[in-house]
Amino acid sequence: MIWTIGGGKGGSGKSFITTNVGICLSKLGIRVVLIDADLGGANLHTFLGIYPPAVSLSDFIKKRVSHLNEVLIPTAVPNLQLLTGAQDLLNAADAKSVQKRKLVRSIQSLSSDTALVDLGAGNSLSVLDFFLMSDGGILVVTPEPTSIENSYRFLKSAFYRRLRQSVSSSSVKALIDDAMDQKNEMGILNPHGLIKAVKERDEGDARKVIEEIETFRPNLILNQVRSKKDIEVGFSIRSACLKYFGIHLHYLGYVVYDQDVNHSIRRRKPLVLENPRSRAAQCVMEIASKLARSHKMATRIKGYEHQGD
Repeated sequence: MIWTIGGGKGGSGKSFITTNVGICLSKLGIRVVLIDADLGGANLHTFLGIYPPAVSLSDFIKKRVSHLNEVLIPTAVPNLQLLTGAQDLLNAADAKSVQKRKLVRSIQSLSSDTALVDLGAGNSLSVLDFFLMSDGGILVVTPEPTSIENSYRFLKSAFYRRLRQSVSSSSVKALIDDAMDQKNEMGILNPHGLIKAVKERDEGDARKVIEEIETFRPNLILNQVRSKKDIEVGFSIRSACLKYFGIHLHYLGYVVYDQDVNHSIRRRKPLVLENPRSRAAQCVMEIASKLARSHKMATRIKGYEHQGD
């Protein structure tokens, strides 16, 4: 499985979450690859206490190596490897879809059970595409107005891009583009209004839009939580996404604010290894357990599919 960790704002703790959740999964016996695609700020190696790698995804993308396995970096944690340096692909405004899909297929071909991709901040088209191409997208948000607002923007952009990619009619694509503007002249305020408008133009595309709306189920992690009120922000975001966008957002869990997090980052030692009994580490472990259950369920389903072949 490929999990992508994204969001609309820097500083929300995506790299911390990616690193520590990955370690927890590896400790559960799952073979994990961490992939650093944080443009301009690749730092997963720092969180792991590793020097900047000499080889990276850039070497694979530029065909200096023939297989992604050749740029895998071992870590001191059993079952955990690292890939870093996707800037060449993700930073290109005109990065072709075929290139992105090729990279996703290459990641899937690795001899690992799951990959966690730190997409970094922002909502460029390439970042949105990787978020959508994964088996599961995870949004990391802090309970601050700016982070929440940027997260809504990220989710809405990803949602409408997914809808646009699913339809074939150029007029319907243009309709979806117009619907992105809350003040659009057609008065489309939510997915129900969009479905109605699409039906008037193309019944087939309307069915595709309905299917995409039902199957788009991203995940949310609330980070740096300080109070019970902050915890409830996650449920509020989930309700707002369903009400205004028709997005079924899964509240995966929260991580409490903990000074031990900053201490572990300064020491370049992952929190779940440095201080596994800390409150934040316990929260991360709980989130990793939920992802592990999802992984086992997906593996079981895949096994059933092979039996039916």
